[in-house]
Amino acid sequence: MKYPELEAAILQLVMAAGEESAEAFGAATITRLLRDEVVEDAGQDELTEDAWAALTRARESILTVDAGELGTLIARIDAGILVDDDLDRGVVAAITALMHWNSYLRGRRRGELYELAIRSIEDVDFRVNADLDDMLATPEMSAEYERIQRLLAS
Repeated sequence: MKYPELEAAILQLVMAAGEESAEAFGAATITRLLRDEVVEDAGQDELTEDAWAALTRARESILTVDAGELGTLIARIDAGILVDDDLDRGVVAAITALMHWNSYLRGRRRGELYELAIRSIEDVDFRVNADLDDMLATPEMSAEYERIQRLLAS
């Protein structure tokens, strides 16, 4: 499956999912995208102490925090970025995932779940360097696509 085909298949799955499945998929995916190893390589000097505290709080409470509080935490993280262009890839990925989840919580827009799914695919791609002409060739990428399918189809 080529990358554009994978994107289209994921979009179709997201749009066709029932509310319960969509919510479960979002919760599982945001939790996966915020796991410890995502930010473990970041330098402590990339964010202020307050920004690190906000990122930690957001990661720890992601399934219970409401959109208003999450928005406040994201603003604290954003205000505490200390580097211009060299922010750790994992921190950028975590912030991006938080913003998509916050937007989903505010309006239940399916497009935000699609974005989380794509961020999850990109996370696997970063680790295994998938072939854009055969995205499911690696066991890791195939497993991630199957996870997305299973959660959205349940």
